[in-house]
Amino acid sequence: MQTRILAMLVIFSTLLAGCFGDGGEIGAPEEAYTSILLNYELVDTDPANDPRNFNTTDLRNNLTVTTTWAVFNKDQGGNCCEHYLATTIDGQILNIGGEYPGWSDDRGHEWDTWLPGVLPDITCRTPAPTNPGTEGLGEGSIVQAINGDIISMSWFPYIGADGKIDKFYAILYDEAEEEWKWCYNRMTEPFYDRSWQVEVVGPISSSYGSGEWASLVVSNFWHQTQNAGGQISVDGLNYYSFQFAGRGSNPGAVEVNLNYTEADLPPYWDVNKPHKEMRAFAVPDGGLYFPKYFSDGTSAYLDTSLNWNKHDVQFPSQYCQIDSSGAINCVSLAGTTFTHHLSWDGGVTWETQNYSEEYWSSIEEWEFQSNGELDLFVLNVRYQDADGPDVDTVYHVRGYSEDMSPDTITYIGLGDLDSTSGAGNDIRFDFASMGILRDGGVVVAYHDSSHDDPLFAVEVEMPIYGPVLP
Repeated sequence: MQTRILAMLVIFSTLLAGCFGDGGEIGAPEEAYTSILLNYELVDTDPANDPRNFNTTDLRNNLTVTTTWAVFNKDQGGNCCEHYLATTIDGQILNIGGEYPGWSDDRGHEWDTWLPGVLPDITCRTPAPTNPGTEGLGEGSIVQAINGDIISMSWFPYIGADGKIDKFYAILYDEAEEEWKWCYNRMTEPFYDRSWQVEVVGPISSSYGSGEWASLVVSNFWHQTQNAGGQISVDGLNYYSFQFAGRGSNPGAVEVNLNYTEADLPPYWDVNKPHKEMRAFAVPDGGLYFPKYFSDGTSAYLDTSLNWNKHDVQFPSQYCQIDSSGAINCVSLAGTTFTHHLSWDGGVTWETQNYSEEYWSSIEEWEFQSNGELDLFVLNVRYQDADGPDVDTVYHVRGYSEDMSPDTITYIGLGDLDSTSGAGNDIRFDFASMGILRDGGVVVAYHDSSHDDPLFAVEVEMPIYGPVLP
């Protein structure tokens, strides 16, 4: 690591500073602070395909060094405007920013891409063949379920070689069979815009069928503008239109247990977080929870029968996650101030930590994730600097159970590009996306002038969190 010697000199001078008072009198030594940056190591000793150095600052003493990250572009699963990133408990990086799921088993050295076969799975209720790889431009969503399956979908809005438009392809990796499967779904509403996707923890027994879990997919456009519902599947392949509860409705109140701090949850709960814009989190006892869903500020609960219920509890934010520690981590944004909310009792009481910088003129995109196994919380902020360009940052909170304040900030990329989300803009970065690998490495999307399209980076130089893989 560059400046390691300088860092040691700074700390040594801090030790000496407390040993001498005015006039040369010997005073009491101050307590030494050892920067966490001195504990950084290369966790991947194989050379990265595109290694880059980013500035990392220790927020306890403002020491700044450069740290190594591996950088990737749209050829590793993205598209012109975004990456949709996720990780698995086996340490895979997943990306379906573009048409088809891409993944790496080795921190990005080698990549595979799934393409559909000519014929879909035999269980498809609306089967249609395809010409693999010619479906047209598309984009999708992906997340690992708590049984190890990977649920995914891809939406192809434009006409492809098959002559069809607005195509919904359900994609499933069956962990038990170690096999990818797909189905063309003809009977869905017009989709329009990027999908968000989340697991409904089972076992599911509903009018739509039964299964270990359900997969809920929503369109970003319909979900946010009209509350028009989404698509539900109990096998990850066959989807049915699914109506959401009205924001002003009262479907009936139920009690929901959200206190899992003594539950010893498996590490799947550190990777099954959907993109924040799903605005929901899975419940370990079963079902799916939507904080602050109803117009009165209370929450919605989708049970294992796939029926809507009301939970008369008000959360501090719509954006929340339960990780393997059982803690609930939520993040809210007011103006240019983020608040990290943390609950250890199922949402009854909350601790808070604010994030705000005077040079943030506006917040462009953001995302967060926590990892209970590693006691790690990460906040990704893309802000517009007061001087104009957008800047990508990653805050690390290591040991969040003891101290919620961030210990480092890393400036990802050059921070020299002003981009905008949405079709028609010449420089696009449509949404933030990130994940945390099982070893603690962060995977995060960003955009700067070094490439025409958005990039993503994988943390290579970092503290060693300890052995976590079996």
